[in-house]
Amino acid sequence: MSDDLFDAVEKTLTSSGSEAGFELLIERFRREKNYPLIFNARLMKKRHELGLGLIELDSKPELPKEKAAPYHQAQIEAAREVGQLFLEDGAIEQAWPYFRAIGETGPVAAAIEEMEPREEMAAVIEIALYERVNPRKGFELLLQSYGTCRAITGIQQYPAEEGRTECVALLVRTLHGEVLDNLKRTIAEKEGKSPETSSVSALIQGRDWLFGKFSYYVDSSHLLSVAQMSLELEDPETLKLALELAEYGTHLSSEFQYRGTPPFDGYLDYAFFFRALLGQDVDRAVAHFRGKLPRETGEDRDVNPAQVLVGLLARIQRYPEAVEVSLQHLAEVDPAQLTCPSVVQLCQLGGDYRQLKEVSRSQGDLLSYVAGVLQN
Repeated sequence: MSDDLFDAVEKTLTSSGSEAGFELLIERFRREKNYPLIFNARLMKKRHELGLGLIELDSKPELPKEKAAPYHQAQIEAAREVGQLFLEDGAIEQAWPYFRAIGETGPVAAAIEEMEPREEMAAVIEIALYERVNPRKGFELLLQSYGTCRAITGIQQYPAEEGRTECVALLVRTLHGEVLDNLKRTIAEKEGKSPETSSVSALIQGRDWLFGKFSYYVDSSHLLSVAQMSLELEDPETLKLALELAEYGTHLSSEFQYRGTPPFDGYLDYAFFFRALLGQDVDRAVAHFRGKLPRETGEDRDVNPAQVLVGLLARIQRYPEAVEVSLQHLAEVDPAQLTCPSVVQLCQLGGDYRQLKEVSRSQGDLLSYVAGVLQN
């Protein structure tokens, strides 16, 4: 900075007062886009007004009680001002620390919502997705910028439930669209015309020739990952798409039939699960997963098939059956380790307070027993 500027600031401070001097400084920093110095200038101005030392010696100074509140308010207002200036310049990464410091995610979430993919998106995606400022949009940007593989890895590492379902739904729609487009293209090459349908199941029907030994229409590892993630979906429209993907998977040759975690040994199992959630072939699906329950007992048995069945029964509101399976196969599992509702929770969900009392007494769970007594 030139000596003239220092002289001009000093002249303004002495002739027009501190208010004019600080405004001169702030306007200069604004023109130079040196926004962090605006923040510092705003706080120095407030310290001057409060009669505090102008050079901050401690990042968390002990202030007199009557001065702490106005100084804190000045910090909030300065952070908001500087954060907004960065947002207006499209600098989301620079704006976020200021808004994060004052607990205001809305402006940053709104700015991210308007973004289109560009180079160097990693920092924005980190803020949107992993810091949960705008998870759905962050995942959308991740998918658009880095592709399905990175998006699947991203959602597998996603640290919270908030926004996860929307991300999985977007992944399902994207993969379904890829399968649909690739099937249509292949059919058009053979039949001379692309079918006018948005249903993968309709495209497959009567066209076994689509599935040779090495024929596939989307990365098979992506298909398996999306099928696994789709087990948590509830929206019927997205579940229908997931079911179509699973049905497509059942037609693939053994070269592309990857096993999931039992009881999901193939895409047929996923199809049964999704149909049941959609109210289709429910009894058949329940019988199918009952058939996968382990025959043996003991500590080494796999309890995941039972947890899946209990979870499915709970979601289709067949609580008495869920209780029966849980008591038979999951009684020795710590409720905190379950991935499905516990037997106590199932009794509550089903409104069976008599059984809630019995189960609670047998498990030595006094608090749940009280819940059963009071609700019975």
